Amino acid sequence: MTLKKIVFICTGNTCRSPMAAALASSIFAKAGLAIEVTSAGVSAWANQPASRHAISVMTDKGLCLAAHKAALVSEALFDGAVLALTMTSTHKVILLSDYPNAKDKIFTLGEYVGKNTDISDPFGGSLEDYRACAEQIEKLLMLVLKKLR
Repeated sequence: MTLKKIVFICTGNTCRSPMAAALASSIFAKAGLAIEVTSAGVSAWANQPASRHAISVMTDKGLCLAAHKAALVSEALFDGAVLALTMTSTHKVILLSDYPNAKDKIFTLGEYVGKNTDISDPFGGSLEDYRACAEQIEKLLMLVLKKLR
């Protein structure tokens, strides 16, 4: 299966989806898969940086979010994308309503790998909340990797 682009989507694009994109990019590259990974938010304020805890957790994993700038979901985001993986079922509902032509690409991250789970928003939480969120995302991304192979 040749993939071009996977988009990760959350609310503000400062915590979950940037962490998911950074983790996925690393996991896919280590596996030898050439997949473009990006992220956006359904209610993002453009150009906002990643949250400090998200930056810290990714730094601990050897990944960098320092240059991340939040982006709002747009029609153009789906161009070339084969998957749009949302952090929650609410995000999925919003996308299906706003972008019905992309319905075959839109899944929650958990749903895509057969898990009925949403990724809780750590925004405003502790560093431990962010670590737990990143671990949950990483476990699901390992299942995504297995599915893509």
